[in-house]
Amino acid sequence: MEKRKLGKSGIEFAPIAFGGNVFGWTADEATSHKLLDAFVDAGFSFIDTADVYSRWVPGHKGGESEAIIGSWLKKNPAKRAKVQIATKCGMVPAEGALTRAHIKKSVDESLQRLNTDRIDLFQSHKDDAATPQEETLSTYGELVKAGKIGAIGASNFDAKRLAAWMKAVAARDASKTVCVMLQGVFPDTVAERKSRSCTARRRRCASCRLRAIPLRRTNP
Repeated sequence: MEKRKLGKSGIEFAPIAFGGNVFGWTADEATSHKLLDAFVDAGFSFIDTADVYSRWVPGHKGGESEAIIGSWLKKNPAKRAKVQIATKCGMVPAEGALTRAHIKKSVDESLQRLNTDRIDLFQSHKDDAATPQEETLSTYGELVKAGKIGAIGASNFDAKRLAAWMKAVAARDASKTVCVMLQGVFPDTVAERKSRSCTARRRRCASCRLRAIPLRRTNP
């Protein structure tokens, strides 16, 4: 199966990613494990999750999706070498979610839930205007050097803030900054396609030579 490179990260995968927000929500643990087995057995490898999945479910606090992926890997340790795991932090709290302290805490907790010693792609789940971008990026740099994360990306940044983020990256080692995941980069509806915000973000991705991972909804 043809694979695509994710920027300069060295990460390559068949061009379909499994969105893990369903794990622990609409798919229980047993069903999630079966879905992951089928996904990998079909030749795919990129699994996306986040520390807040599935916080919106009554009684959940976030991290349920990561924990299910972790239990799947614990049951099938050999599968770790066959997959790339992407996760995110920064959706909560409303302010300060991308501070050094919060990122380091989130990464360590995600590693524990995922039952792994590294996260292949770690992303800022959304912009945090209250935290200097240099603080966020320097923290990511420390975590890359420590081997806890392999590459970094951004999700749900508007075009202006994405430009500022990339400017800050340019002042540092940009080799591990590889992608953006943005709902609306490749939008689902005609109205979204005509959105100025979508157009601006697509152009910003292209100008910064970032690989965009399109987030698309699918009907059951």
